[in-house]
Amino acid sequence: MSAAERLALQQTAFPGGVPRLWCPILTHFKAAREPDAARIAEHMAKLAPFVQGILVPGSTGEGWEMDDNDVRRLLDIVLPAAQAVGIKVLLGILKTDVAQVLGACEVLKDYCHHPAVVGVTVCPPRGADLSQSEIAGSLRRILALGLTTALYQLPQVTQNEMSPETVAALAAEFPNFVLFKDTSGLDKVAQSGLDFQGVNFVRGSEQGGYARWTRSAGGAYDGFLLSTANVLAPELSRVLELLDVGDQSGANALSQQLERLVQSMFAIVSDFKAGNAFANANKLLYHLQTFGSDALQRPTPILYSGVSLPIEFVEKGLKVLAQ
Repeated sequence: MSAAERLALQQTAFPGGVPRLWCPILTHFKAAREPDAARIAEHMAKLAPFVQGILVPGSTGEGWEMDDNDVRRLLDIVLPAAQAVGIKVLLGILKTDVAQVLGACEVLKDYCHHPAVVGVTVCPPRGADLSQSEIAGSLRRILALGLTTALYQLPQVTQNEMSPETVAALAAEFPNFVLFKDTSGLDKVAQSGLDFQGVNFVRGSEQGGYARWTRSAGGAYDGFLLSTANVLAPELSRVLELLDVGDQSGANALSQQLERLVQSMFAIVSDFKAGNAFANANKLLYHLQTFGSDALQRPTPILYSGVSLPIEFVEKGLKVLAQ
């Protein structure tokens, strides 16, 4: 029954099929904690031809730094803009305490009825010493709310991982568990060979290339939920298209070019203390794409805290793109 009910939920939320390319969209700011509505809407219009699903807020959207009021303010901007361009939205609840997650679900419950919203995304509780039974017990409390839910494997933050057996057990028990994102780079769940009864799998790691992970390439994922889809959506979409027609060599060549670019951008921001590398690298590349040769004359991107990226990053980024 879980598989059939899950499929019905997926078809209701995604009449055209579950998106294969998702994006944890950037939050553009005009000052500390003040989202820039015009730039956010402009960004979504650029994404819409290639990305049909976004996570708001995700790590790349600086969601870990936001409180519930910040999230509501952002959603009031994002949801009408997403609906206008036909993009579906997963609400990111980036908290690692089950009581706080349950509280946030209550705070955001009215947003779950918005036409653009297809569900919520949650992580396991934080703790390196948590057993799989404890992790599963916490997630059961959240899934029991009945909200359409994506589970987010994020050991960089939670200090633990859901085992393949835990994920399979939750899939069998809760048909409202519809999507699994793994950003660990280890891919243990997807590659386990267990029966997940139709849960959609998306890879969130920027490591290991992009051309070998989808089912059309013989991999174990249905698609991607990538920070770099903020800036490389046309190219990532092209990788998927090449794989669909069996052009593995073409997909590999493009994937390798993208990976070199991404590694270079992350290297530029790696030692910056403010924000996080996913947001900072993508904000830098978005700035370079938007302004081109004028990027040095424009104010650099602002982070949630109000700190701006250094102009030196722009100089280095222009050199990378010139290569």
